Amino acid sequence: MRPKIICHMVTSIDGKLHPSRFTGPAAGVDAARLRKHYDEVSPRLGAQGWMCGRVTMQEISKGKARTVTGPGVSSREPFVGDRRDRDLAVAIDPSGKVHYGQDHLHGDHAVAILSEGVSDAYLAELREDGVSYVFAGPDGRDLARAMDALGEVFGVETLLLEGGAGINGAFLKAGLIDEISVLIQPAVDGLAGVQTIFEYQGGPDERPGAGQALRHFHTETLEGGMVWLRYRVEEAPGS
Repeated sequence: MRPKIICHMVTSIDGKLHPSRFTGPAAGVDAARLRKHYDEVSPRLGAQGWMCGRVTMQEISKGKARTVTGPGVSSREPFVGDRRDRDLAVAIDPSGKVHYGQDHLHGDHAVAILSEGVSDAYLAELREDGVSYVFAGPDGRDLARAMDALGEVFGVETLLLEGGAGINGAFLKAGLIDEISVLIQPAVDGLAGVQTIFEYQGGPDERPGAGQALRHFHTETLEGGMVWLRYRVEEAPGS
């Protein structure tokens, strides 16, 4: 059974995702205090790990590609490293481009979600690093299969989706988001084309959120004017 997935994000009031572009705080509001809210709120969501896309995970891991001596790994079965009691840091990386050099990120156990087309040598590298992995089908796009594997292999009940716009949009389209948690910073970006929370890459007639509805259940105003909103994602009436 797949874990509950909470999309947990910080945005400006116009839904943009790059804090470096946000307008500054009003007089008397501490910018550092605003930045701390996300990490302070996250534990209240009760998750056993977090997920992001390949680009974000590469920035975090800062690992380097290397040649692994010995045979590659031909099996396409999940691999579980020494997780111990750590939360999970899950990279959605179909092509196998993230290099870790260790089995953890910010102290959380690293898990890669891959396509079955990654090389045997890359799997050997992950095993040498102690990084766990599961597969999302031949092309790495079967997110439902990957989430089922995370639930079955690791027994996690809740994960935070902290992706960029593309990853979030893919999960929305797949109907895999159970809750949306948004911290709205008292700031604007204003520029067209800057990433928003969800950006599914589809045709003009596609509706990634079709058949889904949001039910509000929590609003909280935090210090400095940041507002925390939570919505359950439900099946839309008549869908």
